[in-house]
Amino acid sequence: MYRLFLGRISSLSQLALEPDLVRNAPQGPRRSVWLAGRAMLSRAVSPLPEIRYGEQGKPEFDATHGLWFNLSHSAGSIVLLLSDEGPVGCDIEALRPHASWQQLANAVFTSAEHALLEQEAPANRLRAFWRIWTRKEAMVKHSGGSVWQIVSVDSTAPLHRHVSDLQHEGLSIATCTSSPFSPAPDGIEWIIP
Repeated sequence: MYRLFLGRISSLSQLALEPDLVRNAPQGPRRSVWLAGRAMLSRAVSPLPEIRYGEQGKPEFDATHGLWFNLSHSAGSIVLLLSDEGPVGCDIEALRPHASWQQLANAVFTSAEHALLEQEAPANRLRAFWRIWTRKEAMVKHSGGSVWQIVSVDSTAPLHRHVSDLQHEGLSIATCTSSPFSPAPDGIEWIIP
């Protein structure tokens, strides 16, 4: 079972949480995102198990719980992918202009990913860039890696993983799972839109 949740950071970060969670929230600019993620998790999994961090800093539940999750955020939105089938990775990016997207693609995309980009009409290439980018990030996050490993990932060859994506309401969302999962707009569960 895979479940995909989407919400707004501004709403989720204002919800009441267990006092221990609030005390553990970081201070500064990451606080609202952290609180939104914990609020989203606590509504999807109740009671919320203790969260620990893997070698590269990926948050996870203890293996005895049989649940895996991944969170990602962009431009005021946050997405949660939850699974009882094994590790997962997800990424979300707002479909927005990026002044140096072509240089970034040249630096981190494989030749196969460049071929996909070139197949698109020029007017659609920025959207294609975000689709490929989120797929690559979801794959890195699936394995608990760091963003610096994105250059070594080829989203066209997921190697025993299943990578899916969708672009919905100005967002590009990608998932990387152990078994087939194809997110669809009508399959997204909104938590406090």
